[in-house]
Amino acid sequence: MKDRFRIDKSHTEIAAKSTIQKALKFLKTSELEPPYLLIDKAKLKQKVYSIGKNIRNSKVFYAVKANPDIEILKLIKSLGIGFEIASEGELNILSSLGVGREMIISSNPIKSFRFLRMASGCGVSYFAVDSEDEIEKLREYSPNCNVYVRLSVPNEGSEWPLSKKFAVELDEAEELLMHAKKRKLNPVGITFHVGSQCTNIYNWNTALDKAKILWDRAEKRGIRLSMLNIGGGYPIRYTKNVVNITTIEKNVDKLIYEKFPKNTKIFIEPGRAVVGDAGIFVSKVIGKAKRADEDWLYIDVGVFNGLMESVGGIKYSYIVEGSRQNKKWTLAGPSCDSFDVIDKDIFLPEPKVGNILLILSSGAYTISYASEFNGFSIPKTILI
Repeated sequence: MKDRFRIDKSHTEIAAKSTIQKALKFLKTSELEPPYLLIDKAKLKQKVYSIGKNIRNSKVFYAVKANPDIEILKLIKSLGIGFEIASEGELNILSSLGVGREMIISSNPIKSFRFLRMASGCGVSYFAVDSEDEIEKLREYSPNCNVYVRLSVPNEGSEWPLSKKFAVELDEAEELLMHAKKRKLNPVGITFHVGSQCTNIYNWNTALDKAKILWDRAEKRGIRLSMLNIGGGYPIRYTKNVVNITTIEKNVDKLIYEKFPKNTKIFIEPGRAVVGDAGIFVSKVIGKAKRADEDWLYIDVGVFNGLMESVGGIKYSYIVEGSRQNKKWTLAGPSCDSFDVIDKDIFLPEPKVGNILLILSSGAYTISYASEFNGFSIPKTILI
C-alpha cells in the first residue's frame, strides 16, 4: 500500500505520520467507496489537550461549526471541554448528547428567534452581541443573561478574515455594554476574533491592547467585567508550517497577565485547530482531460460536497496513488458546475482513473459546508 502512494517529508510535515499511516491501514482493510472523511481520534485528543494548556484560568469551547459530526462531538464531550454554537440545529445535537447548559456558549452576534427561544429553554446563558437590536432580543428571550460585546480587531495575516460581517469599534462597544446593563442584562466581558487560520501572531497583541482599552473604559463607567473571550483563529498546517499553539498561547497568556485582572476568566473557541489536521479526505480520481494547454484532474469530491474553503483561498496538500512523475494539474470536483475547481497549477504524480487521492488536513469546514448539489452525496465521516 505504501509503495502505491508517494509519501515524503513534505507530507509528514503537514499531517502527522501516524495519522497518514492510520488512513493507509483503513484503505487497505476497508471496502468503503470514496469519498469519505477519516478523523484520527488520537490526533483530535492531542489537539484538545494542547489548547488552553498555556493560558491561565482558561476554558475551551469547541466551535461546533468546524465539524458537527455527532461521533466527533461525543468524543469531544468525553474530553471535558465546552461547545460554542450559533443555531438550533447545533443545540439540538448537543442536547441529544446530554451536554450541560454550563458547557455551551453562543458567540454569533446575530441569532435567530427560534434559536433564542430554544437556548433560553435549555438554560444557555452566555451570548455575544454587537448591536442594540440584539440586546433587545436577548432582553425579551433571555432576560438577565450574560452578554459579551464583540470588538473589531485586525485580521491581517488570516486566510479567512472575519472582520467585516461582525464586531464594532471601541466607542460603540462601550455604549453597547452600557445599554445591556440598562436593559437588565449582565455585561460580563469582551470577545474578538483575529480571523480563521491566523498566521500572524501579532494580531493577538493588537486585539488584546484594544480589549484592554475597552475593559478600562467599562470600569470607569461602573461595569466590572470578568471574562475575556479570545475566540479562535489558531492555524493548522495545510501546505506550509505555521506558528504553533504553544507559541501563540504563551504570548497571549503573558499579555493577558500583564494587562488584565489576575482572576479574569479566559474563553477560547477553537474549531479548525481541534479537527483540521486530524482529518484526511479519501477521494477517487474519476477523470482526466486535456483542455487547451491545461491538464485537468477530476475527483469525486469538490467545492460543493466538501471542499468549499478552497474557493476562499485555502490550499490543501495531497497524497496521490500514481506514477513517480509529477505533472501540473487543475484539480476539479465532480459536479457539472464550472465553479467546482479546487486548485490550479499544482504538481502531483499522474494517477490512473480509479486511483485514490488523499487530501491532508481536511477535518475542518469540509463536511460542515457540504451540500448535495447536483445529487452528489455528502461524504461520511469515520473516526479511526
